[in-house]
Amino acid sequence: MGEHAELLQRHRKVLPSWMALYYDEPIALVDGEGRHVVDAEGNRYLDFFGGILTTMTGYRVPEVVEAIKRQADRMLHTSTLYLIESQIELAERIAELSGIPDAKVFFTNSGTEANDAALMLATQRRRSNQVLALRGSYHGKSHSAVAITGQRSWSATGYSPFNVTYVHGGYTYRSPFGHLPEDQFIAACVADLENMLEVATAGDVAAMIIEPIQGVGGFVTPPDGLFGAMKQVLDRHGILLISDEVQTGWGRTGEHFWGYQAHGVTPDIITFAKGLGNGMAMAGVVASAELMDSLPANSISTFGGNPLSTSAALANLEYVIEHDLQTNAYKVGNHLRNRIDGLAERTDIIGEVRGKGLMIGIELVEPGTKRPDSHGAAEVMEQARKRGLLVGKGGMYGNVLRIAPPLSLTEDEADDGYGMLEAAVDAAAQI
Repeated sequence: MGEHAELLQRHRKVLPSWMALYYDEPIALVDGEGRHVVDAEGNRYLDFFGGILTTMTGYRVPEVVEAIKRQADRMLHTSTLYLIESQIELAERIAELSGIPDAKVFFTNSGTEANDAALMLATQRRRSNQVLALRGSYHGKSHSAVAITGQRSWSATGYSPFNVTYVHGGYTYRSPFGHLPEDQFIAACVADLENMLEVATAGDVAAMIIEPIQGVGGFVTPPDGLFGAMKQVLDRHGILLISDEVQTGWGRTGEHFWGYQAHGVTPDIITFAKGLGNGMAMAGVVASAELMDSLPANSISTFGGNPLSTSAALANLEYVIEHDLQTNAYKVGNHLRNRIDGLAERTDIIGEVRGKGLMIGIELVEPGTKRPDSHGAAEVMEQARKRGLLVGKGGMYGNVLRIAPPLSLTEDEADDGYGMLEAAVDAAAQI
């Protein structure tokens, strides 16, 4: 029995069956450097998924590793009951970068917790449990985060602390408004929002939560300006806007540092996670001081913002800015996207290519139709892994390949990855 087979056998005995694993024969990743990883049986891969967009700058980045080592040599943990200099410094940097005036930051361990905290702020402030969310959204795995997730396959329960109304978002490929030009598409989505406020809500609504590009939903990318137009409606009703930047923050989209900036709008609350820690548990919420300080009860975070995670995040954020990885994401992302667009033109199993920067979605369909092909997506993943490339998968129907390598990806590596992806798509098309 090989190393992976033995680990899988042990995994199935003690871990839940609902914990998804990639591949027919799951693998363990045990080492990595730059944009490459190595599995437990010595196979080397180019990583085009980065731990679900978490390994943002790359594996074994010296500056980040050294920051972790320095802090680990002194102290791992204290909790927010004590002053933590690295936490304060990181909050100062994020507040300045957020675009929210007079901002404050609260740190958590995950995007789920960050969205929980944001929802608590909004519902308490507005004295309402009514929340607007987008169809196809994903905001985490907790009870409250599942309640605002607009995908049945990720919704384990119908019980909810919120009264949630789902509105149309930016999934132009499958939207009933998708045939319209962009300006008319936006107008139709705004009209839908106004209509749902009239017929599906009562009294004050607390907040609307959005992903500037839907992550688990399959990198669904709305037309620029959509959420700015929606916020005009929200502002008339006093409804807060929460931008879930767990996957779109820190320059991932190339064009902007935050995903919300493509829409000419400043949200009331931002949530972040994943890439900032480059593998360390790091997440949080940003809001104005007035809103952040509005909670009437005490609160702490035992692990959120701990010295180890904030030291790593500070070093990682500095690396992103000093090396201008946002520009790299734009340039290398456009280069890779152009090549994938060319592939889509010559094969009929790709229905749409979408995304921005180093956040690219490839929707697989049955040849000659728009019917989702989840089996085809799974087969492309298998074929890519055999050739040395790791990609992700998502979408409402599990039929979207998710391409999101570290932001330090080089153009040569993008070409290498594309070559393996192209071969995988061609192989899958023949099966």
